[in-house]
Amino acid sequence: MQARIPKQYLPLRGKLVLRHTLERLTSHPRIQGVFLGIAAGDKHSDSVTRPTLAKFMGTYTGGASRAETVLYGLQAVSARAGADDWALVHDAVRPCVRHEDIDCLLDQAGDAGALLALPMADTVKRGDGADFVTETVPRTGLWRALTPQLFPVGLLARALEQALAQGVEVTDEAAAVEHIGLRPRLVAGHPDNIKITLPSDLALADLYLRQQESA
Repeated sequence: MQARIPKQYLPLRGKLVLRHTLERLTSHPRIQGVFLGIAAGDKHSDSVTRPTLAKFMGTYTGGASRAETVLYGLQAVSARAGADDWALVHDAVRPCVRHEDIDCLLDQAGDAGALLALPMADTVKRGDGADFVTETVPRTGLWRALTPQLFPVGLLARALEQALAQGVEVTDEAAAVEHIGLRPRLVAGHPDNIKITLPSDLALADLYLRQQESA
């Protein structure tokens, strides 16, 4: 992001990115509570979570990887949630997620959970280490994984614990659940649920938020 602070703390339409994301989640009527995983030594989160949001249940210290951080989050909610309760895992830098997409995810999840995703529309190329094309990959059946991703608390904790114990690198929660032999459901979401990664994404997120507010 070419910024001196983590991207979730960058300004977006008069608020910080993370504040937008938290407000989207805590304002959803079917979400009962939200925990926020932060890095050890994070000095910025207090400014985002004050004033306190309804249903905001606090922060916890994350781990060295996404899998560890999510697992610690599941442990944090275990005092208030049972193994069969459902947990949504969402990226802090996806501030444009729509309530209607969350509803679709909640309504369509199977026993093995579900994730928001987008069918691939572009032609997909595989490159070598020098950025030359090695092949064109058929895009039939290919999806881009988004968040939130939704799983039973106990199931996801077991999948993450097994992946970590076996040294299996998982880049999202669905991959951990796939690793134990289950098949989460793909739920089509809107393309404006972007992950802020590049400086230009802030301007795009601003545009999408404006469009959503005027719809």
